[in-house]
Amino acid sequence: MYRVWLLFDPRRALVALFAFLFTLALLIHFILLSTPRFDWIGGGAAMPPMAQNSALPMSK
Repeated sequence: MYRVWLLFDPRRALVALFAFLFTLALLIHFILLSTPRFDWIGGGAAMPPMAQNSALPMSK
């Protein structure tokens, strides 16, 4: 494994890795913000809660 670090400068490789992961995280968050279901900032209409399956019979 040490031979890999002889090919690449560890500081540059780690900075590039962290920059890539930060960019990927921003991209994922902006994609989620662009959907109405996962937009936690927009304050739009909340999605209705899912119907709960209940073992109890429906009351009349």
